[in-house]
Amino acid sequence: MPEYSNRRRYLILVICCLSLFIVGIDNTAVNVALPAIQRDLRAPVSGLQWTIDAYTLTLAALLILAGSLGDRFGRRRVFLTGLSVFTGGSVLCAVAPSLGALVGARVLQGVGGAMMNPVAMSIITNVFTDAKERAKAIGVWAAAAGVSMAAGPVVGGLLLGATSWRAIFWLNLPIGLAAIVLTRAFVPRSKAPTARRFDPVGQGLGIVFLAGVTYAIIEAPHVGWLSARTIGVFALALAAAAGFVRYELRREQPLIDPRFFGSLPFAGATLMAISGFVALSGFLFMNTLYLQDALGYSALKAGLLTLPMPLASTLVGPTSGRFVANHGPRVPLILAGILYSGSALMLTGLSPDTPVALLLVAYAVLGLGFGALNPPITNTAVSGMPRAQAGVAAAVASTSRQVGQTLGVALIGSVVVARATGPARTGLPAASHTGWWILVGCGLAVLVLGMLTTGTRAAATAARTAARLAEPTAGPTTETGIPALR
Repeated sequence: MPEYSNRRRYLILVICCLSLFIVGIDNTAVNVALPAIQRDLRAPVSGLQWTIDAYTLTLAALLILAGSLGDRFGRRRVFLTGLSVFTGGSVLCAVAPSLGALVGARVLQGVGGAMMNPVAMSIITNVFTDAKERAKAIGVWAAAAGVSMAAGPVVGGLLLGATSWRAIFWLNLPIGLAAIVLTRAFVPRSKAPTARRFDPVGQGLGIVFLAGVTYAIIEAPHVGWLSARTIGVFALALAAAAGFVRYELRREQPLIDPRFFGSLPFAGATLMAISGFVALSGFLFMNTLYLQDALGYSALKAGLLTLPMPLASTLVGPTSGRFVANHGPRVPLILAGILYSGSALMLTGLSPDTPVALLLVAYAVLGLGFGALNPPITNTAVSGMPRAQAGVAAAVASTSRQVGQTLGVALIGSVVVARATGPARTGLPAASHTGWWILVGCGLAVLVLGMLTTGTRAAATAARTAARLAEPTAGPTTETGIPALR
């Protein structure tokens, strides 16, 4: 059994974090570029929503499959493929001549990103074999992913101020190439002991559900919430969800085992991830429209104003990870819920004359909440599951984040667009009030779920679920047949 030094293990962790950093940056940096994209490509607001959601929706739809592919064919192989596809998609985004071409390239980026996110988590969980070290490593990984997403608007603003929105995508090229070289040199081969079967029916039903809900929410303001098209698409999405659950329960090796959700901590982590990322993506989307369209700030100034968010997230994220490793997730989750609600509550009365100091405080409070939320969600979702299903469990947690981001942009964007009337300077701030109250509710959901899913009863459900899901104890093997680190 190969043994890796601390230096090698943490180098692998850095490589995984570097690769996911470009995914996180790209995920949110585009937000600050939306007005520039709108002007350059003559895109409607719904087009801006699709620029974000084409990426996050693809991620959400394919993460589970990618986790299974990594467990089946080898995590390093799938990880390298994802890096290559994501980097190529970024180049196509940078040279996109039209909105349609940009959205299509964003889908390609999403395909690559889906191969990187859960597989990186699986690599980490198999390299860090000690439970306490693994929890700390997961905390660092989650903090890096969170910081990159929170830093996206700042990086985007700096790049737009220096060049154009296309530079956001060109930035991924050198980082992606460097990550490919480092992965080939240092990341070990590993895969699950039992190859999981493909599930095209479950995958298709999941895509229909996610795409249907997103399409209906984005297009409803234009065709009517009670129109036949909107109701029909929602009905199709719900039917797909019901069919998914029924079909997966009957499969020997489901795409997502519905029994995962018999664990209250796992189910709670999923719901908290969705709620937290609805709040984050909705916050960033409304903030971009407010600062640039309503107040007329440049992309650079708008990005720099959000600097307290990544700084606060950077400060709290690693601390939250260490706290979870030593004391459990309860306190960080409760704190995150309070901070999320507080940040949105500060902006429920947003107007063209809102003091900049209040905005800065709200951004900092959101960053603190985001930094506190990520590590306990990731640790809770992965640590309670059998090691052989680490890829799928990590993919479910990551999917929840992307679903939240997708729904946040779709829901908050549609609410703001539907209510906005008159000049942008006064119409947008007034229209955003309902959106901020929705985000207050998301924070309260995190708070309540954090309390309900971290008690003794919740822990008992996690133990029972893990026992039902446990596979034979033959150790996981590498792609060359050598037992992987446990």
